Amino acid sequence: MADPLEEAETRVRALQTYQVTLHATGADGERQVMRYFYRKPGWVRIECVDPHHGVVLIYDPATRRARVWPLGLGSVPVLSLAPDNRLIRSPRGHHIDRSDVGALLESLRALGERGSVSSLEDAIVSGRTAVGFEIVAAAGVAVDGVHRNRVWLAHDTLFPLRVESFGSGDELIETVELVDAELDVRFPEGFFTP
Repeated sequence: MADPLEEAETRVRALQTYQVTLHATGADGERQVMRYFYRKPGWVRIECVDPHHGVVLIYDPATRRARVWPLGLGSVPVLSLAPDNRLIRSPRGHHIDRSDVGALLESLRALGERGSVSSLEDAIVSGRTAVGFEIVAAAGVAVDGVHRNRVWLAHDTLFPLRVESFGSGDELIETVELVDAELDVRFPEGFFTP
């Protein structure tokens, strides 16, 4: 495959919906687990599993607001927050409005355009055959604080399975595993607007 990143971007742009469980681990060992749901043109629903079990966030791209149910759907109060609000920003600075796989692939592409992309050996990631590559930016260059990424895409769908991010000092920032991805899922009516 000449450019798996370009092909992955093409395939993700063709998706209408997907769902996945995210396992994010920071360099300090702090873990987050969440169920993540996406529907074009930018609807996001996140159900926190760990550490904030029960919290639900839904991002509406039309209003550019995230509604947050601190104790799960149906709970009161419901908060309406801007996507960059510190209460819903991840520990590593991710915003809900730029949390989808398409935004991840755009960041990887931007990093690659400022450096080099090289292949890694194929691997088994989360029980699936994966094609891997490493992106290293030129000296002194970073995108969203990331200087280098190692990425593994599912061999059959090219959907990301694992992403390791490193800072300019080559220190590990975060490892994210995307588990049990389902593509072009049919969500129930009102799933993103309860």
